[in-house]
Amino acid sequence: SWLKISGQSLFALLAVIVWFYFQPALEFCKQLELGWIAQVYLRNLVLLVVVAGGLHLYFITFRKQGKSLKFDPRDISGKGRNFTFNSQARDNMFWSLASGVTQWTCYEVLLLWAFANGYAPFLAWADNPVLFLGWFLIIPIWASFHFYWIHRALHWPPLYRFAHALHHRNINVGPWSGLSMHPLEHLIYLSSVLIHFFIASHPIHVFFHMYFNTLGAVTSHSGYEGL
Repeated sequence: SWLKISGQSLFALLAVIVWFYFQPALEFCKQLELGWIAQVYLRNLVLLVVVAGGLHLYFITFRKQGKSLKFDPRDISGKGRNFTFNSQARDNMFWSLASGVTQWTCYEVLLLWAFANGYAPFLAWADNPVLFLGWFLIIPIWASFHFYWIHRALHWPPLYRFAHALHHRNINVGPWSGLSMHPLEHLIYLSSVLIHFFIASHPIHVFFHMYFNTLGAVTSHSGYEGL
Protein backbone atom coordinates (compact mmCIF):
# COMPACT_ATOMS: atom_id res chain seq x y z
CA SER A 1 0.00 0.00 0.00
CA TRP A 2 3.04 2.29 0.29
CA LEU A 3 3.96 1.72 -3.37
CA LYS A 4 0.98 3.68 -4.70
CA ILE A 5 -1.07 6.76 -3.89
CA SER A 6 -3.22 5.49 -1.05
CA GLY A 7 -4.83 6.65 2.16
CA GLN A 8 -1.68 5.76 4.07
CA SER A 9 0.67 7.75 1.88
CA LEU A 10 -1.66 10.76 1.84
CA PHE A 11 -2.06 10.65 5.64
CA ALA A 12 1.72 10.53 6.06
CA LEU A 13 2.15 13.54 3.77
CA LEU A 14 -0.63 15.37 5.61
CA ALA A 15 1.04 14.68 8.98
CA VAL A 16 4.30 16.25 7.75
CA ILE A 17 2.48 19.30 6.35
CA VAL A 18 0.51 19.80 9.57
CA TRP A 19 3.66 19.59 11.71
CA PHE A 20 5.56 22.18 9.71
CA TYR A 21 2.75 24.61 8.90
CA PHE A 22 -0.25 24.14 11.23
CA GLN A 23 1.17 23.06 14.59
CA PRO A 24 2.34 25.50 17.29
CA ALA A 25 5.93 24.95 18.49
CA LEU A 26 6.16 22.36 21.27
CA GLU A 27 7.40 25.01 23.71
CA PHE A 28 3.91 26.54 23.59
CA CYS A 29 2.39 23.17 24.53
CA LYS A 30 4.03 22.95 27.96
CA GLN A 31 0.98 24.57 29.51
CA LEU A 32 -2.57 23.46 28.75
CA GLU A 33 -3.77 26.79 27.39
CA LEU A 34 -6.90 27.49 25.39
CA GLY A 35 -5.10 29.16 22.47
CA TRP A 36 -3.09 26.25 21.11
CA ILE A 37 -5.68 23.65 22.14
CA ALA A 38 -8.32 25.54 20.16
CA GLN A 39 -5.96 25.61 17.18
CA VAL A 40 -5.57 21.81 17.33
CA TYR A 41 -9.34 21.36 17.67
CA LEU A 42 -10.11 23.69 14.76
CA ARG A 43 -7.49 21.96 12.60
CA ASN A 44 -9.05 18.55 13.23
CA LEU A 45 -12.56 19.89 12.70
CA VAL A 46 -11.59 21.34 9.33
CA LEU A 47 -9.81 18.14 8.28
CA LEU A 48 -12.84 15.99 9.03
CA VAL A 49 -15.30 18.37 7.36
CA VAL A 50 -13.12 18.62 4.25
CA VAL A 51 -12.52 14.87 3.90
CA ALA A 52 -15.87 13.45 5.06
CA GLY A 53 -17.90 16.37 3.72
CA GLY A 54 -16.04 16.41 0.43
CA LEU A 55 -16.52 12.68 -0.15
CA HIS A 56 -20.17 12.94 0.87
CA LEU A 57 -20.74 15.70 -1.67
CA TYR A 58 -18.86 13.80 -4.38
CA PHE A 59 -20.38 10.36 -3.86
CA ILE A 60 -23.83 11.03 -2.38
CA THR A 61 -25.02 14.59 -2.99
CA PHE A 62 -23.79 15.10 -6.55
CA ARG A 63 -23.44 11.37 -7.41
CA LYS A 64 -20.32 12.05 -9.47
CA GLN A 65 -19.42 8.36 -9.55
CA GLY A 66 -22.93 6.92 -9.75
CA LYS A 67 -22.91 3.25 -8.74
CA SER A 68 -19.41 2.60 -10.09
CA LEU A 69 -17.31 0.74 -7.47
CA LYS A 70 -20.15 1.06 -4.93
CA PHE A 71 -20.42 -1.84 -2.51
CA ASP A 72 -24.18 -1.57 -1.96
CA PRO A 73 -26.17 -0.21 -4.92
CA ARG A 74 -28.86 1.17 -2.61
CA ASP A 75 -28.76 4.77 -1.39
CA ILE A 76 -27.91 5.46 2.24
CA SER A 77 -30.88 5.78 4.57
CA GLY A 78 -32.69 9.07 4.61
CA LYS A 79 -34.97 9.35 7.59
CA GLY A 80 -35.29 6.79 10.34
CA ARG A 81 -36.41 6.84 13.95
CA ASN A 82 -33.33 4.85 14.96
CA PHE A 83 -31.12 7.81 13.99
CA THR A 84 -30.41 10.88 16.09
CA PHE A 85 -32.38 13.79 14.55
CA ASN A 86 -34.32 11.21 12.48
CA SER A 87 -31.67 11.34 9.73
CA GLN A 88 -28.66 9.14 8.96
CA ALA A 89 -26.56 12.02 7.61
CA ARG A 90 -27.30 14.30 10.59
CA ASP A 91 -26.82 11.42 13.02
CA ASN A 92 -23.42 10.54 11.54
CA MET A 93 -22.26 14.16 11.40
CA PHE A 94 -23.31 14.84 14.98
CA TRP A 95 -21.47 11.89 16.53
CA SER A 96 -18.42 12.35 14.28
CA LEU A 97 -18.05 16.05 15.05
CA ALA A 98 -19.34 16.33 18.63
CA SER A 99 -17.63 13.25 20.07
CA GLY A 100 -15.16 12.13 17.40
CA VAL A 101 -13.30 15.40 16.82
CA THR A 102 -13.37 16.24 20.52
CA GLN A 103 -11.76 12.98 21.63
CA TRP A 104 -9.35 12.96 18.67
CA THR A 105 -8.22 16.42 19.80
CA CYS A 106 -7.95 15.36 23.45
CA TYR A 107 -5.59 12.51 22.57
CA GLU A 108 -3.43 14.79 20.41
CA VAL A 109 -3.34 17.51 23.06
CA LEU A 110 -2.40 14.98 25.74
CA LEU A 111 0.53 13.68 23.70
CA LEU A 112 1.74 17.10 22.57
CA TRP A 113 1.71 18.24 26.18
CA ALA A 114 3.57 15.05 27.18
CA PHE A 115 6.22 15.56 24.49
CA ALA A 116 6.70 19.19 25.51
CA ASN A 117 7.19 18.28 29.18
CA GLY A 118 9.29 15.15 28.70
CA TYR A 119 6.60 12.73 29.86
CA ALA A 120 6.62 10.93 26.49
CA PRO A 121 9.92 9.91 24.84
CA PHE A 122 10.72 12.19 21.89
CA LEU A 123 12.35 10.91 18.70
CA ALA A 124 13.97 13.36 16.31
CA TRP A 125 15.00 12.39 12.79
CA ALA A 126 18.68 12.74 13.73
CA ASP A 127 18.30 10.39 16.70
CA ASN A 128 17.35 7.33 14.66
CA PRO A 129 16.29 7.78 11.01
CA VAL A 130 15.51 4.06 10.65
CA LEU A 131 13.06 4.06 13.57
CA PHE A 132 11.66 7.41 12.45
CA LEU A 133 10.73 5.94 9.06
CA GLY A 134 9.90 2.57 10.59
CA TRP A 135 7.06 4.13 12.59
CA PHE A 136 5.15 4.65 9.33
CA LEU A 137 5.23 0.87 8.82
CA ILE A 138 4.57 0.01 12.47
CA ILE A 139 1.56 2.28 13.05
CA PRO A 140 -0.85 0.70 10.51
CA ILE A 141 0.01 -2.78 11.83
CA TRP A 142 -0.31 -1.79 15.48
CA ALA A 143 -3.52 0.20 14.91
CA SER A 144 -5.07 -2.72 13.00
CA PHE A 145 -4.03 -5.21 15.69
CA HIS A 146 -5.51 -2.95 18.38
CA PHE A 147 -8.70 -2.46 16.36
CA TYR A 148 -9.17 -6.20 15.90
CA TRP A 149 -9.26 -6.84 19.63
CA ILE A 150 -11.29 -3.82 20.68
CA HIS A 151 -13.78 -4.57 17.89
CA ARG A 152 -14.19 -8.10 19.21
CA ALA A 153 -14.77 -6.64 22.67
CA LEU A 154 -17.34 -4.16 21.32
CA HIS A 155 -19.35 -7.06 19.95
CA TRP A 156 -19.69 -8.52 23.46
CA PRO A 157 -23.48 -8.14 23.91
CA PRO A 158 -23.47 -5.70 26.87
CA LEU A 159 -20.88 -3.41 25.21
CA TYR A 160 -22.61 -3.78 21.84
CA ARG A 161 -25.97 -2.70 23.21
CA PHE A 162 -24.50 0.15 25.26
CA ALA A 163 -22.07 1.60 22.70
CA HIS A 164 -21.31 -0.20 19.43
CA ALA A 165 -24.93 -0.47 18.29
CA LEU A 166 -24.81 3.26 17.52
CA HIS A 167 -22.16 2.66 14.85
CA HIS A 168 -24.17 -0.25 13.44
CA ARG A 169 -27.22 1.93 12.84
CA ASN A 170 -25.51 2.43 9.48
CA ILE A 171 -26.52 -0.63 7.48
CA ASN A 172 -25.50 1.11 4.26
CA VAL A 173 -22.53 3.35 5.00
CA GLY A 174 -21.43 6.74 3.74
CA PRO A 175 -18.34 8.90 4.41
CA TRP A 176 -19.75 10.32 7.64
CA SER A 177 -20.45 6.81 8.99
CA GLY A 178 -16.82 5.88 9.67
CA LEU A 179 -16.35 8.03 12.75
CA SER A 180 -19.97 7.96 13.88
CA MET A 181 -19.54 6.20 17.22
CA HIS A 182 -20.67 6.30 20.82
CA PRO A 183 -18.28 8.39 22.99
CA LEU A 184 -17.15 5.23 24.81
CA GLU A 185 -16.25 3.62 21.50
CA HIS A 186 -14.29 6.71 20.42
CA LEU A 187 -12.39 6.55 23.72
CA ILE A 188 -11.46 2.89 23.21
CA TYR A 189 -10.93 3.00 19.45
CA LEU A 190 -8.56 5.99 19.50
CA SER A 191 -6.59 4.70 22.50
CA SER A 192 -4.12 2.83 20.28
CA VAL A 193 -2.28 6.16 20.02
CA LEU A 194 -1.19 5.81 23.67
CA ILE A 195 1.66 3.57 22.47
CA HIS A 196 3.58 6.81 21.89
CA PHE A 197 3.87 7.20 25.66
CA PHE A 198 6.06 4.09 25.77
CA ILE A 199 8.14 4.04 22.57
CA ALA A 200 10.08 7.10 21.39
CA SER A 201 8.33 8.87 18.53
CA HIS A 202 7.64 12.30 17.08
CA PRO A 203 4.41 14.36 16.84
CA ILE A 204 4.42 13.63 13.10
CA HIS A 205 3.91 9.97 14.00
CA VAL A 206 1.08 10.88 16.35
CA PHE A 207 -0.64 12.90 13.64
CA PHE A 208 -0.22 10.08 11.11
CA HIS A 209 -1.57 7.60 13.67
CA MET A 210 -4.64 9.73 14.34
CA TYR A 211 -5.30 10.35 10.64
CA PHE A 212 -5.00 6.62 9.98
CA ASN A 213 -7.67 6.00 12.63
CA THR A 214 -9.99 8.93 11.91
CA LEU A 215 -9.70 9.94 8.27
CA GLY A 216 -8.98 6.31 7.46
CA ALA A 217 -12.34 5.38 8.99
CA VAL A 218 -13.97 7.97 6.73
CA THR A 219 -12.44 6.61 3.53
CA SER A 220 -13.00 2.95 4.45
CA HIS A 221 -16.68 3.64 5.21
CA SER A 222 -17.31 5.77 2.12
CA GLY A 223 -19.42 3.01 0.62
CA TYR A 224 -17.15 2.82 -2.43
CA GLU A 225 -14.13 0.66 -3.22
CA GLY A 226 -12.32 3.74 -4.51
CA LEU A 227 -12.45 6.84 -6.65
